[in-house]
Amino acid sequence: MKGFRSILPGEIRENLFSAVKDDWMLISARKADGRINTMTASWGGFGIMWGRAVCLCVIRPQRYTLEFVNEAEWLTLTFLKEGYREALTLCGRKSGRDCDKIAEAGLTPVVDGDLVGFEEARMVIAGRKLYCGTFREEGFLDRSIVAEQYPKGDFHRVFVCGIEDVLIR
Repeated sequence: MKGFRSILPGEIRENLFSAVKDDWMLISARKADGRINTMTASWGGFGIMWGRAVCLCVIRPQRYTLEFVNEAEWLTLTFLKEGYREALTLCGRKSGRDCDKIAEAGLTPVVDGDLVGFEEARMVIAGRKLYCGTFREEGFLDRSIVAEQYPKGDFHRVFVCGIEDVLIR
């Protein structure tokens, strides 16, 4: 991606806890037909699994982006530069089924093969899907999480992705 340089996952200097929780990120994927979609997320994680640097993403079943992530081999996590809170809010509230939310948010997609980033990014993390599954009610040891987070029973689909590239400005 033009204007970015590649670094190793261990070279990320941002506080990823703060980046996800406070700044939010876009989860994006591209279908084989070339269509792209994105959604805002403020849940997720980073770490080491199976001897690899990984990111963990969760997507509710009703989200349109899930169709794209299910079909794609890759997904990206994009952290936007400062000043894009409204764009992130819009991408979290509107569905790509109903409108071109990327255009409405004023974002400029950058497609590089199977990867989707945005010109407005400060960091794009490219992940290749390694595992997917769905949270199950019986798996929750702290039952209050089910009551608080899943009153409709719409348990997240979870993706563990190997971090294959980190692009920063």
